[in-house]
Amino acid sequence: MNEGHNTHRASDIRIDLLLIANMIPEGSRVLDVGCGDGALLDYLRKKKNVDARGIELSPEGVKDSVSKGLSVIQGNAEEEITHFPDNRFDYVILSQTLQAMSRPDKILNELLRVGKRAIVSFPNFGNWRVRLHIMLKGTMPVTKSLDYPWYSTPNIHFCTIRDFVDLCDELDIKIEKGIGMDSSGSRMLFSSMILSNIFATQGLYVITRD
Repeated sequence: MNEGHNTHRASDIRIDLLLIANMIPEGSRVLDVGCGDGALLDYLRKKKNVDARGIELSPEGVKDSVSKGLSVIQGNAEEEITHFPDNRFDYVILSQTLQAMSRPDKILNELLRVGKRAIVSFPNFGNWRVRLHIMLKGTMPVTKSLDYPWYSTPNIHFCTIRDFVDLCDELDIKIEKGIGMDSSGSRMLFSSMILSNIFATQGLYVITRD
């Protein structure tokens, strides 16, 4: 039997995006900040019937998203998000984009102004391989999650999992859930933030002010 054209398989999106999708309840209002080609929003709309909106800087990403029938605006996320009203969304997603923001502290506050909860993922610069590379070679590493050389990277604020947790504490942001992930985006079973900070290559957090 042929699959219908609306069928959307879990294998169609990255495993880290699938982890995010599994955290979002059916019918939620969702904003994806830095939504790329709209793969996550498209999956959420088809599998969980969410009210899906996005912001994306690259014209190519916007074009791909719009071709999927998604409502995505083009622009700088740090500027565009200020135009949304308070509590407009149930969930705001910032996936692998925090390190590219000019002011990560301000964007976290904005995420939780327009959304009841935010889901934030980022590469963990505290991973042991990164530490070892710097110690032994004395150069900035290029890895799967940090895949640009230092002189051309869009990542302007490298942070560790501990840095993120400390920032949330400073901003009086509540962490509801924290997950360490490996380089493929799969969940790592660490209950300790210390172990996650050393061994995880990515962090994934659900945050709120409730």
